[in-house]
Amino acid sequence: MEIIHGDCLSILNERDFEKFDLTFLDPPFNQGKDYRNHKDDLPESVYWDWMKDVCRKVFELSSDGAALYFMQREKNTEQVLKTLNQTGWNLQNVIIWKKLTSAVPGTYRFGKQYQIIAFATKGNRPRVFHRLRIDPPLPDSYKLKRKNGIYLTDIWDDIRELTSGYFAGDEAMRIENGERFHKQQSPVHLLLRIILSSTNPGDLVLDPFGGTGTTSVVAEQLQRRSVSIEKDKDNVEALEERIYASRKSDDISKYFKYYFCTPALETIWGQYTKKFADLSKEYCFC
Repeated sequence: MEIIHGDCLSILNERDFEKFDLTFLDPPFNQGKDYRNHKDDLPESVYWDWMKDVCRKVFELSSDGAALYFMQREKNTEQVLKTLNQTGWNLQNVIIWKKLTSAVPGTYRFGKQYQIIAFATKGNRPRVFHRLRIDPPLPDSYKLKRKNGIYLTDIWDDIRELTSGYFAGDEAMRIENGERFHKQQSPVHLLLRIILSSTNPGDLVLDPFGGTGTTSVVAEQLQRRSVSIEKDKDNVEALEERIYASRKSDDISKYFKYYFCTPALETIWGQYTKKFADLSKEYCFC
């Protein structure tokens, strides 16, 4: 695991890296939010030129078939797809991450309740793609329990966001007064799903906008290597503290049961400890 303080484009241009196998790209959304070290109200053309520069550089530094997961606001879907196309990436899915809290109401259009995550690869086929099977609660209309779960689709409506008040729970990092340290922290389950889907143990994961380190925290537990770059020094310090604190709320083993019907999960997960073996016996693989 490597944590680097600095501007992501400068770091990626100046340093020599091994080829990345997966990149999670969750940049500031240019919404005018108050960041200590970033101007979040750039002219649209400047912002999207910046995103193109980042995507182009990541493409150059990625292995053949590497995956990119680019998260953005739903209103920016067209710009995301243009950016990926113009920088060499091949779109595989536009994932709809449906939020579980109330939708943002609209005066003259339907309320907004999702973000997009564009899943793209360097080349036509992913170098790694694991078809995960999940075991969500049965819909009310179902009478019989599933024997082996269901395949994951491009609608993710089962992962709670951490950006809505008390729903952030224990997982969100907080300052002394109880407020969230970082208002846009990604949930552990989201990165677990992404990393499980598109990497193997030992692969190298990049997060150019490291934030509070969710990517690094999950990658470490899944036996993946990671590079997280973060511009804000306070975020870097919080990220380092979080990684070495081994917080209970960051433990991914609680999600094992949810994915236990995935073939060869014990190999994909990369964390075959006694605890994992005990779970395997309890939730035998399908």
